[in-house]
Amino acid sequence: MTRTGVAVTGLGMVTPAGVGAEATWEGVRDGRPAASPDPRLAGLPVDFSCRVPGFDPGAHLGRRALWRTDRCSQLAVAAAREGVRDAGLDPGVWDASRVAVVVGTCFGGQQACEDGHRDLLRDGHEGVSPALVPKMIPSMPAAEVSMDLKVRGMSLSVSTACASGAGAIALGRALLLSGACDIVVAGGADAAVTPLIAVGFQRMGTLSGRRDDPAAASRPFDATRDGFVLGEAAAVLVLERADAARRRGAVPRAVLAGCGSTSDAYHVTAPHPEHRGAEAALRAALAEAGAAPREVDHVNAHGTSTRINDSTEAALLARVFPHAPSVTSAKGALGHCLGAGGAVEAALTVLTLQHRLVPPTANLETADPDFELDLVHKAPREQEVGLAVSNAFGFGGHNEVLAFRPWS
Repeated sequence: MTRTGVAVTGLGMVTPAGVGAEATWEGVRDGRPAASPDPRLAGLPVDFSCRVPGFDPGAHLGRRALWRTDRCSQLAVAAAREGVRDAGLDPGVWDASRVAVVVGTCFGGQQACEDGHRDLLRDGHEGVSPALVPKMIPSMPAAEVSMDLKVRGMSLSVSTACASGAGAIALGRALLLSGACDIVVAGGADAAVTPLIAVGFQRMGTLSGRRDDPAAASRPFDATRDGFVLGEAAAVLVLERADAARRRGAVPRAVLAGCGSTSDAYHVTAPHPEHRGAEAALRAALAEAGAAPREVDHVNAHGTSTRINDSTEAALLARVFPHAPSVTSAKGALGHCLGAGGAVEAALTVLTLQHRLVPPTANLETADPDFELDLVHKAPREQEVGLAVSNAFGFGGHNEVLAFRPWS
């Protein structure tokens, strides 16, 4: 086992399965769908979603900070705090100038934007909060994390649609290997389960219409899939160079062995029909990891539950991995958490390595007969995984693949 390169020393997650990495792991491991009717979407063509249950932002940021923060930033701060704590790091004593924060987001403060527009129409210009702009701009999740942790190194925002969280992790790894910093808090956050975004996706035909059974709506790779369910989440990985982590006595969770980032240059929303860009990203991540495709034991798939995305990803995986590694998608349980999705799924891949257990794809009852994949469903599967990849793809042809090895 190689203990060089970049180590994952901490995880933090706030997802529709619960607050905290353990709650999320348990929900996904048990295949529990989080989708339910959403009162905030009442009256719309799609009126259900996957929201974070029981999240009290005041408990994480303090009541005085709530006026200036959108839910997206609030989720990001909560996940970052857990990740840093899990890594055994103390922001009170670290060299803050050598710590970086990279947070990916698709929409940033979307709820603040919609609320501000409502207030303008209802109350005029004086009804708009002076905190509107800092609440809504997409750089603020990274900024709020940096301020909360007193980080004085780089603070960067990545926005590559639904690949944003994974892209932030890839960028964090590159910063570490370049020597630009010694610790990176990297991940993604999105809280865009709003009426406008829900209607926008519904008009595109990407959302599931199973209003009579929301819990069963997100069905990645299932023959009856009809679209995804909107979700909200945040997740971070704390990254350090492996030798530095070892010197300080940390016990890393995994090694981030390689990353691949490409563009399709094909279409605004549709993936390339042959998934050429995604394949290039996959092969680049494996090359960085010093691995051949046949060495991959497990794939945490993007698996959105849409007809076209699952079909193209399934064809890609069958082509690159004829030995059929195990495949799962967390979106059956958590919905599509947009810019946070890639980070959540990266964290779940790390936990899969640690627990030697592959979570099932929730709601997968009958796999599409066209798919030549070893899809894990119904129940978790015990498996020793020596190399795993996590896929994240986004509108505009953004492709991110992360490759992980176990630490021990």
